[in-house]
Amino acid sequence: MKKKLFVTGISTEVGKTMASAILVEALEADYWKPIQAGELEDSDSHKIAALISNTKTTIHKNSYALKTPMSPHAAAAIDGVVIDREKIEEPETENHLVIEGAGGLLVPINDEDTILDIIMPNYKVVVVSRHYLGSINHTLLTVGWLQERKYDVVILFSGKEHKTTEEIILKKTKVPCIGRIDEEAVFDKATIKKYADQFKSALELL
Repeated sequence: MKKKLFVTGISTEVGKTMASAILVEALEADYWKPIQAGELEDSDSHKIAALISNTKTTIHKNSYALKTPMSPHAAAAIDGVVIDREKIEEPETENHLVIEGAGGLLVPINDEDTILDIIMPNYKVVVVSRHYLGSINHTLLTVGWLQERKYDVVILFSGKEHKTTEEIILKKTKVPCIGRIDEEAVFDKATIKKYADQFKSALELL
C-alpha cells in the first residue's frame, strides 16, 4: 500500500522542509505542498527539488501559491483571494506521497479552517519537534489535537538532542519516534541522502 505522510511542525522554522526532503528521498515519494505562502521563487517545492537525488519523485503544483510570507489566511487576503478548502485537491499519483503543511497545525487558512482541516483521515501524520523553551507544551498540544481526532501520529525530532525534553514528550504522548535530524553545517543532497538511508527501515514499518 502506498504511504501518504503529512508533515507538520510544532511551530515555524522547526525543520519541516528538511524532514520532508528526507522522507521524499527515503521513499522516492512524490511531494506536494498544498499551500505556499511567500518565497515563490525559492519555495519549499524548489528546495525539495534541489535536495533530493532520486529520479522517481514528482513535485506537484501547489493548490495555492501566495506572495506574502504570512499565515495563509492573511497572505490570501493580501492577494485578494479566499482559500477554499474544497479546492485543495490531493494530486493523483501511484507513488508514495509526502505532503508538507504550512506552519503549525492550527494555522488558519481562512476564517473557518486551519491546516488541521486539510489533513485527510488516511494520512499518517509526522510531527516535527525541535527543542526550545516551550517546545514540550507545543508538541503535546499538537500531538493531542491529532490524537483526539484519531490520526495515526509519529514524531521526528529535529536539532540538537535534548534528552529530558524528548523523553517526557514520548512518555506523555506514547507516540513512536521514527528518528532525528541533528544540527548540520549544511543540508545538501549528500546530507539528505545520508538521513534517508537511516530512516528507511523505520518508514517501512509505517
